[in-house]
Amino acid sequence: MSTKSAPFDELDRKIVAALIENGRASFAEIGTAVGLSPTAVKRRVDRLRESNVITGFSATVRPAALGWLTEAYVEVYCDSAAPPRRLAEVVRNHPEIAAAMTVTGGADALLHVRATDVEHFEEVLERIRTEPFIRKTISYMVLSHLLPDSPEAGARRPSDRAGAQPADHARDRPHPQKRAANQR
Repeated sequence: MSTKSAPFDELDRKIVAALIENGRASFAEIGTAVGLSPTAVKRRVDRLRESNVITGFSATVRPAALGWLTEAYVEVYCDSAAPPRRLAEVVRNHPEIAAAMTVTGGADALLHVRATDVEHFEEVLERIRTEPFIRKTISYMVLSHLLPDSPEAGARRPSDRAGAQPADHARDRPHPQKRAANQR
C-alpha cells in the first residue's frame, strides 16, 4: 500500500462520507448521490484505498450481543522505562481490550476494556497489573453511554436500521438558542 499523499477533492470527501454513512452502499448508489458513474466511483475508492485514506471496512457489532456486558476505561501508570511499544505488545495479549492509546496527563495510557461481567473485568485487571512495568491502574466503570448511537457504544447508525423510527435524543431537538431565535 502506498503512503504517498494523493489529491483529495470534494468528490472524494463526498464518497468517503457516503461510505462512512453506509459502508455497504454500492458504487452505483454512491455514484447517484455524488454525481458520478459507478466506474468512476470505483476508481476513486480504489485510489483512496491505495493512498491509505480508506483503511478498511468493518461491521459494527453491539457488544452485549456477544456477551460483553461490562465496560470500563483503565488509566495505566508505568515505570519511566516502559516504552509505548512494550505496552502495545502487552495489550495485544488481552482480547478484552477494545482500544488502547497513550495519553497526556498523569497516566501513560488509557485502555478501553470490555468484559462479560465485573468478575471477568477484575480478572483482566489482575492480568494487566502483573506486568512488571505497570506501577498502578485506575478504573472507571461505564454506567451508560451518553451518545448511544456512537460506534463506541456498539450502535448502528440510525440510517442503518431498517424501518427504525428516529430516537428522541437531545440532538433531534432544536438547539435552545436556535429555538429562541426562531420564536422571535
